[in-house]
Amino acid sequence: MTIGTLQETSLHAALKEWVARPGDALEAPVDGYLVDVVRGDRLIEIQTGNFSALKGKLARLLPRYHVRVIHPIAQEKWIYRVSAEGEALGRRKSPRRGRVEDVFRELVRLPHLAGDPHFSLEVVLVQEEQIWRDDGRGSWRRKKWSIADRRLLGVVGQVALAAPADYLALLPAGLDQPFTNRELAEALKAPAYLAGHMTYCLGKMGLLAPAGKKGRAYLYTRSDGF
Repeated sequence: MTIGTLQETSLHAALKEWVARPGDALEAPVDGYLVDVVRGDRLIEIQTGNFSALKGKLARLLPRYHVRVIHPIAQEKWIYRVSAEGEALGRRKSPRRGRVEDVFRELVRLPHLAGDPHFSLEVVLVQEEQIWRDDGRGSWRRKKWSIADRRLLGVVGQVALAAPADYLALLPAGLDQPFTNRELAEALKAPAYLAGHMTYCLGKMGLLAPAGKKGRAYLYTRSDGF
């Protein structure tokens, strides 16, 4: 049986408890995989990290089951630093605020699934605490601090993405058609790379179509019927 790993962060465990209802089966085997929550013929997977890890599992399960992927995004985040031995060093609030559109950072890994009638995605906006350990093993972006754990402090919102209209609704209201990635980024007040992720994903979903160029920038517009 391919069961993957049972290791999970506190955030993953808390979200599993948050979503579960009486009668659900937790960490139940389905077609060779362990599924976070099984609710009859509907499966719920909580993915706190890279969507690439879901590719094999979803390819196996989607033909036979409805699968909802729950992905948390930290609208508010606190960093709690500890020494390599676990001694508390301090806590601060991160200035960065996550947003629903951040889901496209991960969706670029499997945008084609959005058109599968058995697939749905739910973004859960959370308050999160990350435990950073000074062990020299982490990312260079964190100056070698490792993320030892992630904790759920609260759920502040939910956005369901189950139909094409749900994804298109993430485009800013009043956005001129056609538009460039830069114009989308300005309307979103977001980095250009995030706008690029959005247009890539929406294009792969068949929701956006190329509309020529404006100078050296590509133009996009809603596909016919959307």
